[in-house]
Amino acid sequence: MSEPVIQVEDLGKMYRIGAILDKDATLVDSLLKAAVHPFQQMRKVLKGHGAGAFDEPVWALRHLTFNINEGDVVGIIGRNGAGKSTLLKVLSEITAPNEGRAVIRGRIASLLEVGTGFHRELTGRENVYLNGTILGMSSGEISRKFDEMVDFAGVEKFIDTPVKYYSSGMRLRLAFAVAAHLEPEIMVIDEVLAVGDAAFQKKCIGKMADVASQGRTILFVSHNMAAVGRLCNRGIVLEKGEMVFDGGMDDAISAYFRLNGDSAGVRTFEDNEAPGGDDLKLVRMSLLTADGHPTANADVSDELRLSFDYRVLTPGLRFRVQVMFQTQGVVAFSAVEPEEAVREHAGVYRSSVTIPAHLLSETEYTIGISVFSSMGAKQHYLRGNDLMIFQVTDSMQQASARGDYAQRLVGVVRPWLKWEPPKVIDSAVFSVSR
Repeated sequence: MSEPVIQVEDLGKMYRIGAILDKDATLVDSLLKAAVHPFQQMRKVLKGHGAGAFDEPVWALRHLTFNINEGDVVGIIGRNGAGKSTLLKVLSEITAPNEGRAVIRGRIASLLEVGTGFHRELTGRENVYLNGTILGMSSGEISRKFDEMVDFAGVEKFIDTPVKYYSSGMRLRLAFAVAAHLEPEIMVIDEVLAVGDAAFQKKCIGKMADVASQGRTILFVSHNMAAVGRLCNRGIVLEKGEMVFDGGMDDAISAYFRLNGDSAGVRTFEDNEAPGGDDLKLVRMSLLTADGHPTANADVSDELRLSFDYRVLTPGLRFRVQVMFQTQGVVAFSAVEPEEAVREHAGVYRSSVTIPAHLLSETEYTIGISVFSSMGAKQHYLRGNDLMIFQVTDSMQQASARGDYAQRLVGVVRPWLKWEPPKVIDSAVFSVSR
């Protein structure tokens, strides 16, 4: 059996909060340091601490051990601050570990910050050669692939124009095109799906899929669960710098959501912890796709069905169910059963509601439930907040409210509204006198 192409043993990376470098990088850094030094000293005095208090160690990575074999396509996922980008920087030898070691066997290409190495005064052509050289390509290799890279980026007309005149999207497309056309044994990619417009993002995904199909090894960090689910055959989940799961990608995504108390779209409540009381208790809740599969990671184009199973302990209860979807600290929307119905007999009942496609935004939602009667004096039988958490992403495989706009759409919901094409309402031509 061949050796793994990446071998990580008890890896740890530590940073120090407030640590100040002894050597300044530039004159500006020196001037800035001189200006802020009195304030830093005053802050230490006011807080009653010595200099050591601002040198607190923080472990970005700790006790990581795993092997990656040739041809593995590994998605590294976790919440913000979990250590994903730090791990890629250590593997790319951008930063050194404080503990353990990482052994890389093969040529590695890292795409961590798109556009690194571009010089604004140089033309696109010159920057292709400069950036390609930084990424480890020979001049001959760059020349052979030059036309392909420029065509991929879609900047043929501007290739001999200084990049300072490029839009940010043009610079990003060209930088990704250069990095994507390397031929390394190992590719390390950190969240590049925000590059360019929607059509170009699809090309990025397609290019990475091509690289994977050639048997090369890929490490891919992304918050887009739909993308890592399609591209990767293995997932590593990080939490607070430590590895909490290593296995199949579908199971990794489920483990990621379990960190927030959810189990892949289904939550079952034991009797002693079930929300409710002596009259009624919640048994189970499920978030399902249109074909009936539980999910904790939905696409904006998915129609979803939310089901609640509850045990009626007192026959003859009359009530209705209300659901609440929360995100970003606010209630995105709530929905209530249109009528109060009598549950004549004791037993387990189910209430379900359909959430239409193209309603939810690209964000994380929590679901709450309220069961109550408002006939006469209002009476609550069950209340529960944040009972389930799930993620909504946009795979950009279907038409949606974004059209060909690639940037994130703000808001807690994202309905697909009907737009009318622009039309002329006044065709008068105005002349400007000089």
